[in-house]
Amino acid sequence: MKNKQVADIFNKVAALLEIKGENPYRVRAYQRAAQVIEALTTDVEELAKQGRLSKLPGIGADLAQKIKEILRTGTLSLYEELKKEVPPHLLTFLEIPGLGPKKVKAIYEKLGITSIEELEEACKKHKIAKLPGFGWKTEQNILKGIKLFREKTGRKPLGEILPLAEEVVRILTETSPVEQIAIAGSLRRRKETVKDIDILITSTRPHDVMKRIVELEFVEEVIAFGETKTSVRLRPGIQMDVRVVEPDSWGAALAYFTGSKAHNIRVRELALEKGLKINEYGVFKGDKKIAGKTEEEVYEAVGLPFIPPELREDRGEIEAGLKGELPKLVEYDEIKGDGHVHSKYSDGTASLEEIMQKAEALGLSWVAVCDHSQSLKVAGGVPIKDLFEKKRRIEELNKRSKRVKLIFGSEVDILSDGSLDYPDDVLKEIEFVIAAIHTGFQQSEEQITNRILSALRHPFVHAIAHPTGRVIGERDAYELNLTKIFEEAKKYGKALEINAYYKRLDLNDINARAAKERGIPLIIGTDTHFIDQLEYIGFGVAVARRAWCEAKDILNTLNYEEFKAWLEKVRNQS
Repeated sequence: MKNKQVADIFNKVAALLEIKGENPYRVRAYQRAAQVIEALTTDVEELAKQGRLSKLPGIGADLAQKIKEILRTGTLSLYEELKKEVPPHLLTFLEIPGLGPKKVKAIYEKLGITSIEELEEACKKHKIAKLPGFGWKTEQNILKGIKLFREKTGRKPLGEILPLAEEVVRILTETSPVEQIAIAGSLRRRKETVKDIDILITSTRPHDVMKRIVELEFVEEVIAFGETKTSVRLRPGIQMDVRVVEPDSWGAALAYFTGSKAHNIRVRELALEKGLKINEYGVFKGDKKIAGKTEEEVYEAVGLPFIPPELREDRGEIEAGLKGELPKLVEYDEIKGDGHVHSKYSDGTASLEEIMQKAEALGLSWVAVCDHSQSLKVAGGVPIKDLFEKKRRIEELNKRSKRVKLIFGSEVDILSDGSLDYPDDVLKEIEFVIAAIHTGFQQSEEQITNRILSALRHPFVHAIAHPTGRVIGERDAYELNLTKIFEEAKKYGKALEINAYYKRLDLNDINARAAKERGIPLIIGTDTHFIDQLEYIGFGVAVARRAWCEAKDILNTLNYEEFKAWLEKVRNQS
């Protein structure tokens, strides 16, 4: 949680500096530092204690001291000073997707708008479109941003909240008298966004457990305290409910509080058909409890096999269970490679050697290093001469490494006219080409669809990265005809990515399942820019599991030689 606190303050400092018109390099330094801290999977406070802050990319002595100040005081004096110089509502405006500091400043200075409601009204009356440098399209994007802002204020990304819930479980397991403990709710189902945290425990000393909960350092408010249920608000503004249940009701309670509501209703209907009653305490025939200690016996009582939590959305899992046709979902430990990682050759912060070391620590056997192509200057796109230097370096490292191999890849931009960002004589030398759209998001559905179709038809393209372009809570998917894209991907045997970065998760579970059902191969890529983001691979696996994917549907379950063979097969059949 300290990582997020530091990153949030640095992001706000950057925004406030930009509103004030400060040096853009200073602004970028705070933004970069925020990205580095947010991406850490290690505790920034531990790094501070070990004196290792200055070893982080982009963190010099000055920023290291500021991090220590935040850890010590909970805020930053520079941030508090800047807040006094800028109207407070402008910070709220900055949370609206698509509204950057310059536009926020112009709206305030030209129209004196001080609330989101006023901003929305000004857009509807087309006052914003008349401002210099704005226009009708900007106005419409602001309205979309306001809608996204309102949606995201009630829910938070899985990748932000799951680590927090897991930390709570770890602390309670190590420091309180719990016997059984589990995360429930939408977190257990691995939904891409969640509105709260549900934790179930069994304990013979529930008061002591609940007392430990309210003492957690990231609890900012105790909503209710009791021996069977305690509710608190945690520092990122999310409610956590902890319930104590009896051991012989553990399975029933876990099933009930995992949900979803629609899934639970279907299970309850099956119970009624058998003359049974089912609730969070167990399964009953009359007054006699016949099941409840484990989830397996709860499902068995109503005639179902155990249904994995990720499938419990009433999307056909009940019918499949009754027919014995539930998929054998891909397991986290079946993943052998990462299909999309950036290195120092573009805008990543890790060297090829560091990527190999981290991959080995995670138990991976291959990583596709897919740096940005040449035209994407803002992301350090790789010029052709450097591209082949990278190829030579990968070949050298692969000769020396037995456990982890690197794939020479590139995330190649699909340009506005549908052409690719490297010429064919360069593309044919790249082992793995994953094509992507990074510009022209406002083009029509037909234009964007045709750009991706053109890439899928290209003989040297293997896959499409983050196909819909959405960023959760920040940017809607661009207009796109996915049906046509699925048809073309299937026709040419090309893969579509499940981008595992928790703000993307693109393809999402619904679209990934549609692709899987058409026989389109899927590849999970973390889109790593900071080395610890390699650990995000699990978020992509969660999407795949929610999409009913089995190991055979996911290219990451192939070993190095098998994946290389697939790459060759795609080239040969194109």
